[in-house]
Amino acid sequence: MDQDQTEALVGAVRRAIEARQRLRATGHGSKAFYGNPRAGEALDITGHRGVLGYEPGDLVITARAGTPLARIDTVLAAQGQMLGFEPPQFGGRGTLGGAIAAGLSGPRRPWAGAARDFVLGVRAVNGRGEPVRYGGETIKNVAGYDLARLYAGSLGAFGVLLEASVRVLPVPETELTLVLEPADPLRAMIDWQRRPWPLSGLCVDGGRVCLRLSGTTDGVNAARQQIGGRELADGAAFWRALRDLELPFFAGEAPLWRVSLPPATPPLDLPGDCLLDWGGAQRWLRSSAPPAQVWAKVAAAHGHATLMRGGDRSGGVFQPVSAAQAAIERRLKAELDPAGVFGGGGAAS
Repeated sequence: MDQDQTEALVGAVRRAIEARQRLRATGHGSKAFYGNPRAGEALDITGHRGVLGYEPGDLVITARAGTPLARIDTVLAAQGQMLGFEPPQFGGRGTLGGAIAAGLSGPRRPWAGAARDFVLGVRAVNGRGEPVRYGGETIKNVAGYDLARLYAGSLGAFGVLLEASVRVLPVPETELTLVLEPADPLRAMIDWQRRPWPLSGLCVDGGRVCLRLSGTTDGVNAARQQIGGRELADGAAFWRALRDLELPFFAGEAPLWRVSLPPATPPLDLPGDCLLDWGGAQRWLRSSAPPAQVWAKVAAAHGHATLMRGGDRSGGVFQPVSAAQAAIERRLKAELDPAGVFGGGGAAS
């Protein structure tokens, strides 16, 4: 049955190549709002699911692309482990393949690493209709180009993911969230990040700073005494809501921008409301400013911006790249998908 599912996906890609038809891999549609408009016939990968291998001692899990993240969380939690990049689940519908293809990471990212940092190996169907494997199932497995991580954030532009091996982390012994209201939240966050504290989340929401500590009980308690503030009763629920864009800030119809900047960058001269995450390195902006204006302001501050939801999407949603970067993307696309069969949703598609 499992082999049949793999062969069915490979066969679908080969038929699309022969018919010169575009494909777009789809799961439950939890991230359908993200990326450029996706062209092509939907190729459902949700039936291609299941954990293929898990070695708690090696901190590695391998699963098919259609495996729900909720299922992987359950398997890992039984062994006191977790996905370190804290991928958004958007209502529990997210899959492992979707998490890697989107390349989105949660509030823990500055301290634990991004989605691509945890990818050890992938198996995929490329644009020639060939099942290929890149990387492996151990941390030290890469010789030459690390093509496995190329799939992280590619939005399906280079092939259909079949399975992935990702590194996992132990669940912290203790975790708590503090709420503070400093006079200058951004400056306070920059200062706190210089301290030897076990930070795992740091954001500004409506003038209050929410700070998460994760680690040993002694380490967390020592930091808590130095930081002060009050403990948030259900901190875990707050960080899940931030991860899945479910806080009150994200409600409504105003265009939502995801902006990446150097953490100490002062507020940009743009209309709208802003929520700071990742200690200031990721900023969520609700603004009706034209995309060209947002991109210009962000580029001047040495960052990049993505229109996540709503707004004028006719000119694309990603920060325009340099001519050199665009040329690299075109060459990668030509090598991995010469027939242009994958619609994807990123800049290379």
